[in-house]
Amino acid sequence: MPSTTASRPRLFTGQHLPLVLGVIGLVTLGAFENRAVGTALPTMVREFDALGSFGLANAAPNASYLISLAIAGLWSDRRGPIPTLRAGAISFALAQILVGTATAMPMVIAGRLLSGLAEGLLDVSLVVLVARALPAVLRPRMFSLFAAMWILPSVLGPVLTGVVTEQFGWRWVFLGAIVLLVPSWLLLGPAMRQSATAEAPERSAEDVAELEAWRAALPWALAASVALFSMTLAGDHLQAHPIICGTTVVVALAVLARAAVRVMPAGTFVARRGFPAVVAVRALGGAAFAVSGAYLPLLLTLQHHFSPSKAGVTLSITGVCWAFGSWLQGREHGIERVTVLRTGLAFMAIGLLVTSLLAWTDGTTWIGLIGWGLAGIGMGLSSSSLSVLTLDLSDHSNSGRNSSAGQMAATMSIATGLAISGTLLAFNSDNPRPWVFGSIVTAGGVLALLGFLAAPRCRRDRALESSSSSAVGQG
Repeated sequence: MPSTTASRPRLFTGQHLPLVLGVIGLVTLGAFENRAVGTALPTMVREFDALGSFGLANAAPNASYLISLAIAGLWSDRRGPIPTLRAGAISFALAQILVGTATAMPMVIAGRLLSGLAEGLLDVSLVVLVARALPAVLRPRMFSLFAAMWILPSVLGPVLTGVVTEQFGWRWVFLGAIVLLVPSWLLLGPAMRQSATAEAPERSAEDVAELEAWRAALPWALAASVALFSMTLAGDHLQAHPIICGTTVVVALAVLARAAVRVMPAGTFVARRGFPAVVAVRALGGAAFAVSGAYLPLLLTLQHHFSPSKAGVTLSITGVCWAFGSWLQGREHGIERVTVLRTGLAFMAIGLLVTSLLAWTDGTTWIGLIGWGLAGIGMGLSSSSLSVLTLDLSDHSNSGRNSSAGQMAATMSIATGLAISGTLLAFNSDNPRPWVFGSIVTAGGVLALLGFLAAPRCRRDRALESSSSSAVGQG
């Protein structure tokens, strides 16, 4: 036993250290950019006298992210993660240049579209690179680092962005990111060379057919992106144009549902044992947490009279507790991965139901915030576990598509949840009642509970192993 422990691979060693530092750099950079935009965008739209474009600038990266995920999954499986990663880094740099040198709002929106494209390419290619460069025993710890890199951006990002914006101007928030991109890219060099020289996996006739099916589903991913974009814009203007925007939301939801059936793995909507169940649980958990979290600051501001800065404490709780939960799942606890997943979903369900007390009662707010912290820990446990299970149920020929499918499922379910909850709020926007927020957060707890019930099906089913990969078109 001692010899086994001594020979156990470690993340922070000479062999893996450059990869770990490079990935940490890129993830942290993306997290800071994500948090920075929310702080700098109000200043930008005021400077360009384009307040009406605020919603468009926010919606743009979400739409391009969805189609980017589909492209990245196919590209990474066909050509390896390096070309996808390179395209993501270039797109990220161009996005920062476009926004940082913008002379009008259309340049900002174009940069935001590129930013969403870069995020999808980087997210998928980094997961595939980790799958190829790290042994399986190190993957849980690597994914815990992914989550940990959001702590500082969540806590310090808005403050640093505000200081830079006030002292130097908002443009340096984006142009400065390019300088930080270079060292991260250089650190990834050894791992990229290792992946580039690795022998290409042999493809079976079945895998070739799945690749073609995935490529045929790309137009549906584009349709989902357009639907997501339209749905977000319509939701923002629902009160001003209820009939037109309401119809747009309904049509967009129908298109999104049809696209989900075409691009998700077969069996996703019935949580078929194996990888389809992983995708289904990711969609349930993602929507439960993200939609609830989106409304907490507004709930605290309107019902508990928090100041905007004080209400932002939910973002800090999210970043810290999510990272802590992810760190817990990365420890060597000797527990089956599905058990860790179910524990996380149980924490999330209980935490969200406790959080809903913020809406249903006028009691002490700290009880509800403790519930939100518990939900954050659950999200960290479950999200990272789902990433590990995705790679465990994949191989080098389909890890890109499988990673992409899981993230697309979460994106579409979150978008649908935000559209429905946004419509509910829009019809009660003059004086939102506690039941509006209570219904939204309680629904999140119910979705997490459904994920908990479906989680045992995330185990591999050898009888269906060949059909639990990323086949599309029969979700």
